[in-house]
Amino acid sequence: MSTTTEIPLKVKPKKKGFFDKFLDFIEKYGNKLPDPVFLFVIIAGLILVASAVFGALGTSAVNPGTGETIEVVNLLNGAGLVMILTNLVTNFTSFPPLGLVLVVMLGVGVAESTGLITSFMKATILAAPKKLILPTIVLVAMLGNAAADAAMVVLPPIVAMIFVALGRHPIAGLAAAYASVAGGFSANLILSMLDPLIAGFTQIGANIIEPDYVANPAMNYYFLAISCIVLVPVAVLVTTKIVEPRLGAYDGEVEQMDPATKLEKKGLLWAGISLAVLTAIVLLLTLPEDALLRDPETGSLTVSPFMTALVPLMMIFFLVPALVYGFVTKELTSTKDVADHLSKSMSTMGTYIVIAFVAAQMIAFFNWSNLGPITAIAGADLLQGIGLTGLPLLIGFIIVAALINLMVASASAKWAILAPVFVPMFMILGYSPAFTQLAYRIGDSITNPITPMLAYFAIALTFAKKYDKKMGIGTFMSALLPYSIAFAVTWILLFAVWYMLGLPLGPGGYIQLGE
Repeated sequence: MSTTTEIPLKVKPKKKGFFDKFLDFIEKYGNKLPDPVFLFVIIAGLILVASAVFGALGTSAVNPGTGETIEVVNLLNGAGLVMILTNLVTNFTSFPPLGLVLVVMLGVGVAESTGLITSFMKATILAAPKKLILPTIVLVAMLGNAAADAAMVVLPPIVAMIFVALGRHPIAGLAAAYASVAGGFSANLILSMLDPLIAGFTQIGANIIEPDYVANPAMNYYFLAISCIVLVPVAVLVTTKIVEPRLGAYDGEVEQMDPATKLEKKGLLWAGISLAVLTAIVLLLTLPEDALLRDPETGSLTVSPFMTALVPLMMIFFLVPALVYGFVTKELTSTKDVADHLSKSMSTMGTYIVIAFVAAQMIAFFNWSNLGPITAIAGADLLQGIGLTGLPLLIGFIIVAALINLMVASASAKWAILAPVFVPMFMILGYSPAFTQLAYRIGDSITNPITPMLAYFAIALTFAKKYDKKMGIGTFMSALLPYSIAFAVTWILLFAVWYMLGLPLGPGGYIQLGE
């Protein structure tokens, strides 16, 4: 009698493609970098050394807008050291993201600790069709650009919580939200405060060639609105097909959510009523022509006290419903409880405050040294010298703007330098200022998720460490890089199609001059 022995089949692991290997490389060597706090210290030190070296060499550039010669400032001489020491505290206290984050997190933190956010997710998001949850999150994140930087603070931690509740990896949700706000920064269905700000610098550049030219803040609106719709499925695909598979299953603590109780539903009802009252008050303060929060001179709402007050308003819109919910559900019973929850919301921000202190110094050193504008001018000179024409030249401009954005994150600061160069240059070639501005806005957005010079990168990394204490820069960067690449490819293709079809860019905005 013969016997047979079953030999188990060896299953070959799925072969990784080039892109996966590339992301593995980024993750592996990125994780070898020091902790973010010390990484910013090292970068700050390198900036100081670079300022001394290039200052000694007399490196300079001429600002094409003003004709002013910009020289590298040596920060390691006596005057530089005095500047560093005397401004160390004010660099930190005047760091824009510091107050924004802490103020908003007062409201968001209380909404989380009282259980309002959890109950809201139970009653709404978790009950919605799962296929619609991620697209909705991405769309809301891109629309959040209208709130400027505030959306980068509010949305990522909330979306991470949603992903945990859905049994998905929270880092994937955080990355999707942050990348959608930052990478799709100009894509929106509504105008934001950035539109008139950017248009103002475009007009300055255009007036060099055409003194009577007036830039319309909405002149890119058609293209940017379509971009918002196009980029939503791109972000969804990147999240589900690249980011989540790479992160794998989440093995951290997952809180099982039971259906909302009657008391929680009652709390949600009253929180919703308080939110409706707040909304009505804000509408009364913004909709009438002479409303208090409109610009008193122009009546504008886009550039107005309302836009300046968005951060405290967001804090109020989280805090008030959270307090109402807390008292209705008995989570809060006294003013002491309220104070305890407010303190609790701030107790988790220690790591961020340390990172903010170091990042504030690094960015201040970079600004003082003048290395940023000189780099931007050098990039402009490089593109002008390449000799490209037509669509390749325009795509080259997008890429140069994207690369400069890795070092100079401020959209308005870069455009203030680049607009006087490229707007007249492209006007001479027959392209409208609106088209040049559009190319810039694409380049300015696509590398936002991966530049550490954008202070909110450090904030997002801080939130990520809540779910993975060992989260390194490499792992986080490898989760964000696919969005930048996908957004870049998609946006440039859309830009090329728009160019070839000769479609209008927005009200009064066209590709060619004279249309």
